Order: sequence, then structure tokens, then C-alpha cells
Amino acid sequence: MAARTRGKVSRRGAEEAVRTLLRWAGEDPEREGLLDTPKRVVNAYRDWFSGYDADPAEYLRRTFKEVAGYDEMVVLRDISFESHCEHHMAPIIGRAHIGYLPANKVVGISKLARVVEGYARRFQVQEKLTSQIAGCITDVLKPRGVGVVIDAVHQCMTTRGVHKRGVSMITSRMTGAFRDDARTRAEFLRFIDIRGT
Repeated sequence: MAARTRGKVSRRGAEEAVRTLLRWAGEDPEREGLLDTPKRVVNAYRDWFSGYDADPAEYLRRTFKEVAGYDEMVVLRDISFESHCEHHMAPIIGRAHIGYLPANKVVGISKLARVVEGYARRFQVQEKLTSQIAGCITDVLKPRGVGVVIDAVHQCMTTRGVHKRGVSMITSRMTGAFRDDARTRAEFLRFIDIRGT
């Protein structure tokens, strides 16, 4: 839907919107240092919000079944990402940790990182991002359980409003065995080095 909406706004219209914001902020968009700023901002937006053109589930469709019966936990931790808060359009910078218990197939680990990117490169709230990643892996791979933990810093809180630095937000989504079995959940949290009870 977002890609279709973007198609209704021309590049020229998007650049003019940036010029309007520059004028609103008190700047002169015709000043030498700002002449190419609208073009640069629109290019940056194409990169930052490329997730609207991606189907994260597609990354998980190629799986491997020849794993010699491996059925223990698979964990990919410290997946760095950048997103943007849908309330203030400010950056969210963080790390995602993903674990799953395969049922009868596994996926290449880079695909898990691509799922994170596919959802992170959209306007987000962290809780929704966490749920979307877990839901996608659950729906496509059909594992015995999924665990997703995200630890992120929100610039909408550190650079405006309450201006609190050094604060991060942690969210988690546990499904299947990760939700139902405390030992499985504890093993996952130990693997990603998050302490708790």
C-alpha cells in the first residue's frame, strides 16, 4: 500500500515538501549549502523506507531440510538495524536477537537479518516491529517456537522531549516453546546474554 501511495507523489513534489520544511525551519532553500538538500533527503528516504517495497516473508521461503536431524535452537544475535519512529519520524537505532526451534527445516541465517531489515525500514513502533518479525518467522517456517528480543535507542526521546540519553528500550515476543517452556526461554536469553528470571 505504501509503495502505491508513494507512486502518487512525484519526486518533484517530495523535494518541494523538503523545501517547505526548510523554509518553515527558518532557512533559505536557495542558499548554496541547501540547494541539493531536497534531492539528498528524498534519496535518503528511498533508502530508509525501502522496507515498503519488500516482502520479508519472501526471504524465508528458501529453506534447507538436509540438516542431519538438527532440532535444537538456532540463534542469531546482535542484528543491528536502523528504523524510524512513526510518531516523530526520528531514528530508532538498535539490535535484534532472533531464536527459533526448527521443526523440519532451517533457513540461511542472512535471511533472518533480511527479515529484520524488511520490517525496520518502515515507520515503526518497537513493539510492532518485534511482533512482525516473530510473526513472519512463525508463519513461514512453522517452527516449534520463536523468540525475538529488540534493544533500541529512540532518538524521539534522546534528542527531543525529555532529552534522556543512555536509555534503551527492550521488547520481546515469544511464541510456542519459547513462551510455554521457561527452560527454553532461559536458554535463549542466556545465548543472547540478557539476564532475567
